[in-house]
Amino acid sequence: MSDTASTLRALLFASTAAGMLCASPALASDPDADAGQDPDRATDVAPLTVDGQRIRHEPTSPEYVAPLVDTPRAVTVIPQRVIEQTGATSLQDLLRTSPGITFGAGEGGQPLSDRPFIRGQASGNNVFVDGLRDSGGQQREVFNLEQVEVIKGPDSVYSGRGSGGGGINLTTKQPQAVDFITSSLGIGTDGYLRGTVDANFDLGQTAAFRVNVLGAQGDVPGRDAVDYDKWGVALALAAGLGTGTTATASYYHLDSNQMPDYGIPLFTKIGIRTTDSGILDVPYDSFYGLTARDYLTNTVDTFTFAFEHRINANLSIRNVSRYSETLNDYVVTNPGDGGNITNNGVALVGGTYFMKRGTKSRWNPVRTLANVTDLYGTFQTGALTHSFDLGLEISQERNSNASYTVTTTGGSACPAPLTGFDCTPLYDPNPSDPWTGTIVRGVVSQNTTDTTALYAFDSIALGDRWLLNLGVRYDRYEVEGTDATGTLAVPVYTPRRGDWDFVNYQVGLVYKPTANSSLYASYATSATPPTISAGDQNAGNGNGTGNLATTLLDPEETTNYEVGGKVSLFHERLLLGAAAFHLTRKDAQIQISPGVYAQAGEAQVQGVELSVSGNVTDAWQVFGGYTYMDSELTEGAYNSVNVGDPLANTPEHSFSLFSTYQLLPKLSLGGGVYYVSDSFGGNQGGAGGGTNRVYAPEYTRVDLFAAYDLTDRVTIQVNVQNAGDEEYILRTNGVHHADVAPARSATVALNVRF
Repeated sequence: MSDTASTLRALLFASTAAGMLCASPALASDPDADAGQDPDRATDVAPLTVDGQRIRHEPTSPEYVAPLVDTPRAVTVIPQRVIEQTGATSLQDLLRTSPGITFGAGEGGQPLSDRPFIRGQASGNNVFVDGLRDSGGQQREVFNLEQVEVIKGPDSVYSGRGSGGGGINLTTKQPQAVDFITSSLGIGTDGYLRGTVDANFDLGQTAAFRVNVLGAQGDVPGRDAVDYDKWGVALALAAGLGTGTTATASYYHLDSNQMPDYGIPLFTKIGIRTTDSGILDVPYDSFYGLTARDYLTNTVDTFTFAFEHRINANLSIRNVSRYSETLNDYVVTNPGDGGNITNNGVALVGGTYFMKRGTKSRWNPVRTLANVTDLYGTFQTGALTHSFDLGLEISQERNSNASYTVTTTGGSACPAPLTGFDCTPLYDPNPSDPWTGTIVRGVVSQNTTDTTALYAFDSIALGDRWLLNLGVRYDRYEVEGTDATGTLAVPVYTPRRGDWDFVNYQVGLVYKPTANSSLYASYATSATPPTISAGDQNAGNGNGTGNLATTLLDPEETTNYEVGGKVSLFHERLLLGAAAFHLTRKDAQIQISPGVYAQAGEAQVQGVELSVSGNVTDAWQVFGGYTYMDSELTEGAYNSVNVGDPLANTPEHSFSLFSTYQLLPKLSLGGGVYYVSDSFGGNQGGAGGGTNRVYAPEYTRVDLFAAYDLTDRVTIQVNVQNAGDEEYILRTNGVHHADVAPARSATVALNVRF
């Protein structure tokens, strides 16, 4: 790690400790301090509280024109309390609590970044922060999150272009009209150190300033050579709190450096299937990267300005503007590249398999400028009551994309018949092998995406029992750029351009047996323009292949039929949900006969989802659910062997339950159980496994949690992740590699609030 990063980390940890020390006098002098000084006890920022902790079940966007219990869609809200108690440090950690969401592997043109799959569809482009698309490849942190909202099924009516599986919105912490400081310092196994400070300052009757700070470092459990070092800061200044007009300016920065990890290879390296899953039977702590060469850097800088004005009791307007820059920059060893035993990439020498290392790389800065305006409120038309939202979105995303030429000039010599350098034993790789060489960035491809959208939502009360929920959105989507090939000395630039107009909508009918329950049926659509269908914003030129080479492809379309029910129990402290759905994605380009292509591909996913969130009693909290998905590639290429196969990254069964119980007034115990069935590998949302039939085997993981209140303001929290030390595979792309899950780890955090 760099000296600068180490210095910043030290400062961040020092600030955390200082915050704790400053808390001590306040605790000593005022042990019965007003709970209103604690952000998690403030009653003006949440619909309800349980034991002083915020339990929020409602999405924050005005596009949700009805309470969650009356919204005819499967929507999960992960509250701050669950974020903190699970000990999550990344978005991927956190989404483990929402069954039915998996993560795809990098490689195959895919960035090494967050790549969630929802209902079998790649949804890496469908991550949002406070309602605005969060473009750019990155691995997201949770230190500045208030809650996370997941909508499942086609969501283009909410967010425009999308994969059809759903979307994820990250709601950030905002200034409040109270003074408080919360601080946490954690230590643990595998060199784990993590410090956070969340401080809010009341600047007067209507103004406040909030700052969140993070410093963290450690190793990935069970992957000793894989380490990380990151720091972040989030600043927000608000004026007009509690009045009819509010303005908030905020800034977010994250700097992350880590050793990238492409896991372990598949049986294709040696041509012998050593396991039924197709994953090579090497020890799970095998790491094939080179600490002397490999790196992964993520940086994020985001500026946001939000303005909201209440025109009258029934009408408000909100405008949010954002400018952001992200960078995803890495060189990573791919254990599946470098060749195999059939092409001089692997050789059996003296009874030991040796392999040549291969690399993947990316340099991908993204700049985003976006503005969203919502006019929302309520009105009457005769006997009908309308809750509505009208919106306009204008955004521009500018992507640059290049790879590196990695040339090895010295290091670990390869034994004959292999040649050159950069070889290591297949079953006992050494990440500390020496390496010398050069890393030179190649030619840069660029594109600019412009989006203009109009949307409208209306929830119409048809008497006391029925609600009609309507939504429609029009998008104008334009992409213009250049594909760069060749060399730095002789670059070749190919211009490309595409533009699409598409309309998406949803219709839902809700019946309310009681005020706190609902039964619903809904239909929704989504559109995926071809330039983002692969999840790489620099992929393709929008045209087809072969006979479609000069034809601009139409967006792929996804439709979803869904029926379900929700009920809010125990004075709105517990929310139960159930849904059955049938999702169809069609119009993918496939080869229908030799040399002839058409947009005739089709995939289907149908299933059932159950969810629970909240408190059964004052002492017993539960959060989780179960998802069953029956997926199938129904229409594929004329010569495809995968028609009828399940989709990639779409396990049939997934279950999660995180629960805590306040055993004594000062002691809470709990934990999580997570089960995922076999999941075929793949990247694009198509059939999984390919001709190799590679899959990630089923697994069950158990986490443990304990918290003890040393005082009213000081708590010690213990988390044991993967307590059973289960060895399992998180994901595989089915072609080159499989990513190993972290082994058992334990952390202890001292949490102070005052």
